[in-house]
Order: sequence, then C-alpha cells, then structure tokens
Amino acid sequence: MSSTTAEAAPVMLPLQLLVAIFLFALLFAMIQVGVVTIAFDKLGLSQGSAMLLLLSSLLGSGINLPLFTLDAEAPPDPRWRQRPRWLDPLAAQLDPNKVLIAVNVGGGVIPVAFSLYLLSNHPLPLGTVAIAIALQAAVCYATSRPIAGMGIGMPLLLAPLSAALIALLLLPEMSAPLAYVCGTLGVLLGADLMRLSDVRRLGSPLASIGGAGTFDGVFITGIVAVLLA
Repeated sequence: MSSTTAEAAPVMLPLQLLVAIFLFALLFAMIQVGVVTIAFDKLGLSQGSAMLLLLSSLLGSGINLPLFTLDAEAPPDPRWRQRPRWLDPLAAQLDPNKVLIAVNVGGGVIPVAFSLYLLSNHPLPLGTVAIAIALQAAVCYATSRPIAGMGIGMPLLLAPLSAALIALLLLPEMSAPLAYVCGTLGVLLGADLMRLSDVRRLGSPLASIGGAGTFDGVFITGIVAVLLA
C-alpha cells in the first residue's frame, strides 16, 4: 500500500526516482527479451491479450478509486508532501485529520479481475487456492512494515519467491496460475488490507490499495512468480 499527496508541486525523493527508473528499465528489458509474453503464455494468454493486460495495467496505475475514510491517529508527516501525486481529482477529498482509503486500478482492480479470470478458466481446487492465498498473505503481513509518511513496504522479491514456492508445493501440475493468484491476492490481502489499521498512524492523508500501481510489488509478484512456478 502506498500513500500520496495533494500538495502543489511535490518533489520525488532521489531514492524514489532511482527505484522508479530501475523498475521502468526492468519492465522494458522484460518486454524486449519476451519475459512478459512467456509469463502470460504460461497462463494461457495470447501475445495480444498479454500486451492488452499490460497496457491496461499501465494506464490503470494512474487511477485511484476512493473507497472510504479512516480517522487519522497522527498529524501529517512532512515526508508525505514529497510523494508523487497520482490522481489530482482526489486532492479535494483529502483531509489532514482523515486517511482516505483508495484502490489503485492498475495494482489492485486489474490483478483481482485477472485472478478471477484464471480461477474461472483453470480447474484450480478452491480449497487449495484458499490455503495458498492464506499462506502468502501471512508471509506478506509478517514481512511488511509501515513506513511513516510513506506507506507499507516489504522486500520486493520475497513475495514472488514465496508465491512460486507455495504453488509448486501445493499444486505442481498447475503451479503457474496458482502462483499468480496467490501471489497477487496474497500481497493485496497481507500487505494492504491487513495493514489498514497501521495507515492511521503513518501521517499520510491517502493510502492506495495496490500501491502506486503496475510497478509495485503486485505486478512484479505476478510476473516473477509465474516464471518461477
């Protein structure tokens, strides 16, 4: 879960800029060598469908849909003014005494919708899926940490590694779709939804389920977990 701001002319921290550049370069390299296509091919998608999903996630990463507000338990942290602003229309809804909970389209809505698509098109035992998601959520909750003024953070590669391992152990014959489903839903559940109580104390007036969108842990988890499974 990431947080953002409505202040005018926010400045991206140098570390954030480096991370963003790295992730863009990583995605570009993955596309060039066909890694993204290979990953989605393992899920039964054509190249065109895979690119459509990728572009939809890219466009959706800039859209946060407001859900509800929570009472803030900490004053605004100075660092939240340095977070990049992802959606200007939400600015008018921000209250320093509240925390607006939103869901990111690229990092939340689309991964959930694609997971439901996979569940409807692959004979995955629902009991096994539930266990896999629960295990992944437990790993994500245990390894994620609230960062004041910033959001909820967790090691980038831990989630895909654990998702792939869980899928291979529970359902090796259909590990690819299970890895994507438990990987993405586990991150959203364990590192976002189960951490909602923590966002009250972060000093940020906006928290987005699904992080900053496509390039957060949800997207990386889904792609890498499928490749490893």
